[in-house]
Amino acid sequence: MTFKRDKIKYVRDRAKARYEKGTACFICDTDQNLEFHHYHTLTPLFNKWVLKNKVDVSTEEALLAVRDRFISEHEDELYKETVTLCKPHHMKLHSLYGKDPPLSTAEKQKRWTSIQRDKNGLTME
Repeated sequence: MTFKRDKIKYVRDRAKARYEKGTACFICDTDQNLEFHHYHTLTPLFNKWVLKNKVDVSTEEALLAVRDRFISEHEDELYKETVTLCKPHHMKLHSLYGKDPPLSTAEKQKRWTSIQRDKNGLTME
């Protein structure tokens, strides 16, 4: 069977039922247009895992057979190393770090969101 959509969407669809999106933007505290951001971007994280584990994801069936294992092995990156941002701040972050930021930028992204939060006069909880 061929893929009907991007491979990563099959993984994201399975994982997102457990996402705990906040009720306000971490940076500006707005409750409008909120989005969920992974500091360890899902696409490069998954691609790295596929290469490291030499798993077959060439078909939809093969991908579906391994996605739960990937999710289980990356609980922290998928559910803890995340932040809720409003759409404008999320877009700004991606304008700085790219559509699929390299995994090596995760700590830089965290620092950036904290600096932006400080600039908005919000304190860490």
